Amino acid sequence: MAEDTWTSEAEKWDHLNHLAVAKVLGTEKQRIQALKQEADIYVINRENVKWLIETKGRRWDFDMVVIDELSSFKSSKSQRFKYLKRIRPLLKRVVGLTGTPAPNGLLDLWAQLYLMDQGERLGKSITKYRQRFFYPAKMNGHIVYAYEPKPNADKAIHRLISDITVSMKAEDYLKLPDKIVNDVYVNLETKVMAKYQELEQQQIMDLDGETITALQAATVYNKLLQLANGSIYDDEKNVIEIHDEKIEALKDIIDEAQGAPVLVFYNFKHDYLKLVKSFPKARVLSGPEDIKDWNDGKIPLLLVQPASAGHGINIQAGGNTIVWYGLNWSLELYQQANARLYRQGQKKNVFIYRIIAKKTVDEEVIKRLEAKDKTQEDLLESIKAKIKEARGETS
Repeated sequence: MAEDTWTSEAEKWDHLNHLAVAKVLGTEKQRIQALKQEADIYVINRENVKWLIETKGRRWDFDMVVIDELSSFKSSKSQRFKYLKRIRPLLKRVVGLTGTPAPNGLLDLWAQLYLMDQGERLGKSITKYRQRFFYPAKMNGHIVYAYEPKPNADKAIHRLISDITVSMKAEDYLKLPDKIVNDVYVNLETKVMAKYQELEQQQIMDLDGETITALQAATVYNKLLQLANGSIYDDEKNVIEIHDEKIEALKDIIDEAQGAPVLVFYNFKHDYLKLVKSFPKARVLSGPEDIKDWNDGKIPLLLVQPASAGHGINIQAGGNTIVWYGLNWSLELYQQANARLYRQGQKKNVFIYRIIAKKTVDEEVIKRLEAKDKTQEDLLESIKAKIKEARGETS
């Protein structure tokens, strides 16, 4: 996004194309050189925020900061937030842009709003914000691992921030084509299903009796998602291939596309390796050249890891077919990834295919994404339900 999108967009508009853009990217030497350039706009990626602040220190000479994908600063514990908070008093004007301001609930808002107003509206600390608007919903002793909003907290929060926020829904201002979701179900062979159930039972029962954390729940479900996709890592990180059902389903989808470009989202590295092996002509999205070639219609099959390209890039000109080869629990990631094609500038109906292995965790993920549940809390509740099921208990 920093490498290509912002500079490309500036060139498209008459009121912007006279502005000089410097890309503060690459090696440290290249970044320092870019900062020395005479430019109107300096673009940097999130990963280099810490470096920029350490380099500039109190000698901050930018009169405005625009934070694209502001929700990536939603964690008050993240290094990028802490460093930006440190120099926030030096920033004269800050603008934040995001399509998913509260992907996991209203708690996500505090850090983002702090970068806008230094805590004027929602409080000077996340602790005070929680005490004011939330109550502990789930606890283990003195440890709180889930909060719920107090009655009417959402209205109070929205009212407090209304004077510095503008909310615009694309469908209210743009005429977008239709978005059509097609779920493609695959059946695992009996022996493969037996392996899946054995892994599920083993993983679930290993947690029985423990205080379950979100990280533990995610670890269990990631292993089940791997097997549902067709491969799994052993204890030595070797890839063990289990089945090719999703590969065969993807082949059918590509055949049905009749030569039209197809964008495939994959989850794990072994998914990528399997896809490259099965489709040797596929390209993986890794830089500006791939974006240009895709938008120019030169790439029939593009492989994308949604965590690395789920925000910001403009590839809607290159196609209108998305395939989710492997699913993940993040609603934010899911929505943002789909928005790579379903966005302003798309001329055709967008088809989203989700390949789902029947009777596996894939079905659970789809159910949670459709319900727009809070990912971390949902993982915990889901894993607890599985433990009860393994014990033979009813909910």
